[in-house]
Amino acid sequence: MIAVTIGRTFLTAYNAKTEQTMTAKEFFENEFFEYFFNHSKYMQWVTNSPFVQMRSGQKLHRLVPEERRDKLITLHTKISEGDKDASIAIGFPASEIKEFATTSGMVTDIELLLDEEDAYYSWIGGGLGVGVAGGYSIFFDQPDILLKLYEGWKFYRSYLNDKTLDRLRGNQINTWNGQWLNFSYNKYFRENFDFAKLHSTGVFTVNEKVIEVNTIKWSELFFNVSNRFPHHTLSGYVYSLGQTNKTLGFYPFQFDKARSLIQYYITLFGEQAALQDAKQYESIFGMHIKRACELGSIGMQALEPQDLRKYFGKNSNLKLTKPNVKNKQGEGEAEFSIRKDNALKKDYINIVTYRTYKTWLLAMITKNKEESLEYTAEVATALHEYRAGATKLDRKNLIQSELLVAKAKKSFLDALTTIIRDVDKNDLDIFKSLRDRVHMMSAEDFGYFVILLKFDYAYVERNL
Repeated sequence: MIAVTIGRTFLTAYNAKTEQTMTAKEFFENEFFEYFFNHSKYMQWVTNSPFVQMRSGQKLHRLVPEERRDKLITLHTKISEGDKDASIAIGFPASEIKEFATTSGMVTDIELLLDEEDAYYSWIGGGLGVGVAGGYSIFFDQPDILLKLYEGWKFYRSYLNDKTLDRLRGNQINTWNGQWLNFSYNKYFRENFDFAKLHSTGVFTVNEKVIEVNTIKWSELFFNVSNRFPHHTLSGYVYSLGQTNKTLGFYPFQFDKARSLIQYYITLFGEQAALQDAKQYESIFGMHIKRACELGSIGMQALEPQDLRKYFGKNSNLKLTKPNVKNKQGEGEAEFSIRKDNALKKDYINIVTYRTYKTWLLAMITKNKEESLEYTAEVATALHEYRAGATKLDRKNLIQSELLVAKAKKSFLDALTTIIRDVDKNDLDIFKSLRDRVHMMSAEDFGYFVILLKFDYAYVERNL
């Protein structure tokens, strides 16, 4: 019944903003029906609802206004008669005589009271889900977000009605909501946008057969919503409604963590780098939405960059790619690719990926973040100097095959003990400090620290 709550929150905010006193039924008939169903292309497809049940000979794109109005009247009648299955009230269980259908989720045999207004609230709320990659949507019970989503309805409807966009798919309201919220909360949002602008930013995919709204990755949405709620934690309900309904539950979305991560990035690499790489690092951050929910909250840990986990304890030679794509400054930092050279057994990452990994790893170390900003880079430089002081491969192997792949503090300290025997006297204090820090770290912080050191060492190796 969460859709009912979302619909009620929205309509309360809408009435306050417009200084009206519309009931849920009035809003549904005057606004929702006109946007969603009173056209040859729907904005939403609700299985088995009166709007999708066609009589003999009827086709959706050929319905005349009177036929669409008849379907609205049918819905009104069913609601007034007390029907409350999934085809009549969004998010409710499917109707079964003896038991609930397998398509039903979060069901109970307790008789729930549902008045007519609640049924209409559920439809309104159902149109305000925020679709994200992974096949799930999110309900945010937050008035500003819901009003912002409502603003986006008119644009999706206008594109569906545009004859020059006749290939545009309908029934993608949740997917559109995700893209619209992401676009409208972007700090570079300007009101004078058009379809071409949205297409250029990745909102739409256009080919010869179809135009469709792309699904936004939750982490990209997370960063842009944090522009509006930089110090907030908002509750989000993660779900999927379809042939099989899925409910992951309620989770706190800690938008302040996104701002912290961005600030670390700026501190490490500068404001200009953050501006240039924003789209790329947003796409790298974040595990699958289902995995993120398993953590219990959507925050810093859920933003773990993709593919980072494979480098924990990995016994391979990590390399940063050499610049081969030039940007306006003549540097190769515009490159964005990750590849694995199986023949050489080396993992190659680029500068944007390196920066993303380093920022998140530093943010995850729970103590002394400010003191650690350049610390691993200093240690990496000292390690490079230690390796360069030998003509054989023993020091290189010690660093890459023992120190930087250590999964436990003991293994790390054992390798460090061997290194200290031969380091230059000028670097002794660095390695003594390293020993002390590692000894005091928690097991979790140690894991993040070692992988951060591994990436900084690869960076030094490329540039020195």
